[in-house]
Amino acid sequence: MKKSEHMRFLNAIVRKPGINYSEGITTAGLGKPDIKLALRQYEAYCRSLEKCGLFVEKLEPAHSFPDAVFVEDTAIVTGNIAVIARPGDLRRRGEENIVEKVIKKYRTVVRIEEPGTLDGGDICQTEDRFFIGISGRTNHEGAMQLKSILSHYGYSASLIEVHHTLHLKSGFNNLGNNRLLIHEQFYDNPAIKKYEKIIVPEKEAYAANVVRVNDHLLVPEGFPETLAKLKQLNIPLIILDVSEFRKMDGGLSCLSIRF
Repeated sequence: MKKSEHMRFLNAIVRKPGINYSEGITTAGLGKPDIKLALRQYEAYCRSLEKCGLFVEKLEPAHSFPDAVFVEDTAIVTGNIAVIARPGDLRRRGEENIVEKVIKKYRTVVRIEEPGTLDGGDICQTEDRFFIGISGRTNHEGAMQLKSILSHYGYSASLIEVHHTLHLKSGFNNLGNNRLLIHEQFYDNPAIKKYEKIIVPEKEAYAANVVRVNDHLLVPEGFPETLAKLKQLNIPLIILDVSEFRKMDGGLSCLSIRF
């Protein structure tokens, strides 16, 4: 497969937040989310993916799992294979089984096995290379299992230690064209020395979680300094309010599986 094909998305899987969404896991300390506003923000997000040319498969809420709206954590999908994750937080264990049934329509699947743990939010792809975060949710065993699977399909992978953030993609995201938007903690990592790096100001740390979707870049609303940097890239921007997902430790990338 050519590099250009790796990052051209055709599909997305999303899951609507349920009525018990506010009972999910959070360390944000930003208050209880407004479910009606969260639903409006979710719909705006889906419309944005469609604007980017994706077919969006919308799953109904999984009421047993308040965090299930953050569907990205359950699987990593490449042009060749889907890897079903094994969530690092026990309260989310089981979400991946529901998503697996859907992904089987699109790809052959393999699974991360015990004792490995792995969340999709710790995986960042740049063309045919993957960065795998070692975090509180993804352990070394899970990362090495994924690296082995990816290598079998011709992808290279580097492991990156994650500190101070929930997931790798909380502070490390692909902008395309050999560019990354990152927190300063990752700047000197030798794995990314060949990339152009754009640093998010510490006071706007949340703004690092952007999503490149084909010819557009999805950007969270409310972070003017980061927005000014991104406007210089000459990529069409779609600015989205995700305040109610931020309250539950979620961001733009968390809300979909794109492939």
